[in-house]
Amino acid sequence: MASSSDSPNQKYRQYHPYQDLNVPIHNLYNLPTSPEFLFHEESVAQRRSWGENLVYYTGSAYVSGAVLGASKGTLDGLRAAEPGDSIKLRVNRVLNSGGQTGRRFGNSLGVVGLIFAGLESGVTYVRDADDLLNSVLAGLGTGAFYKAAAGPRSAAVAGAIGGLAAGAAVAGKQVLKRYVPI
Repeated sequence: MASSSDSPNQKYRQYHPYQDLNVPIHNLYNLPTSPEFLFHEESVAQRRSWGENLVYYTGSAYVSGAVLGASKGTLDGLRAAEPGDSIKLRVNRVLNSGGQTGRRFGNSLGVVGLIFAGLESGVTYVRDADDLLNSVLAGLGTGAFYKAAAGPRSAAVAGAIGGLAAGAAVAGKQVLKRYVPI
């Protein structure tokens, strides 16, 4: 059965699974445009839960650290190549160096993300507010807690750096939301 739209050079007609349904295609897949929630309590929440924060911050920090570490390790492996090395040995050196450094950086930043997520969720629960101060306090505590074994001075410096970094990240996010149309 050839339709009027078939060209004379075309041997087969195109398959159309909905041709016998006599229903407009857009009615078959009438999908909602708003987010769907399984429970009503999820729809009224204005922020992520502590578990979602934990997974998000830990995972994104681990992946970021692994990518940065793998890049640094790859460059170190390329620099460590000696003139008499074969290609196989050079590739092995680059892969070993990238994997080792990526794993180390990923684990370190993953732990930082884990501590930050826990502290931010705790501060949010205690203060019962969701604002910039929660992130700054969580960054301060994360830096201090992460470097606590190096002594009180290192912990204080790391805490200050963590608080400033968290505050800058949240303020930068709010500036981007306001001035960059996405």
